[in-house]
Amino acid sequence: MNKFAASDEDLESGKVHVPDDVQDAIRTLIAWSGDDPAREGLLDTPKRVARAWKEYCQGYQEDPAVHLSRVFEEVGGYEEIVLLKDIPFQSHCEHHMAPIIGKAAIAYLPTNRVVGISKLARVLHGYARRLQIQERLTAEVAECIWEHLEPRGVAVVIDASHACMTARGVRTPGVGMVTSRMMGTFLEDQRSRKEVLSLMGY
Repeated sequence: MNKFAASDEDLESGKVHVPDDVQDAIRTLIAWSGDDPAREGLLDTPKRVARAWKEYCQGYQEDPAVHLSRVFEEVGGYEEIVLLKDIPFQSHCEHHMAPIIGKAAIAYLPTNRVVGISKLARVLHGYARRLQIQERLTAEVAECIWEHLEPRGVAVVIDASHACMTARGVRTPGVGMVTSRMMGTFLEDQRSRKEVLSLMGY
């Protein structure tokens, strides 16, 4: 029997099936942390945790570029900056699997086509819902837009807090990390770069 096959109970509830070995792994972690996975409050925790992680990492099940497949070419000659800022997102760091929580600003200089603004946020979330480091996340979003919209310039800035630093290790709350990726005009022209960063609030 396929260990990933859903049980009758899971099919009836409409919930994601969690294989026994995944539940066992979570029970092992609970026990190793010092608690009893058999106590009442933790009996259903392995399934809940597994389903939560399936949701946290749903970006592995999609190609973020698909959100840029529908473009609009009737832009009325508009060729200035298109900017979506203060986009909230959540990810998890690949080193400690701890939350990364922050906001992003995404801008591009269109050529002869634009995309629905919600699609920029969808691209971000597609990459964020994977195990990440902030630097790679920033680059992936920028390169996806650069490749599929073929704009004159792309700018992505991400400002986030990392629980692997704020809640463990050095335990320094209130610290934010800022990363940026500039491409095309925003990389080559200092005045354009200054303008887009100003619009983003940096």
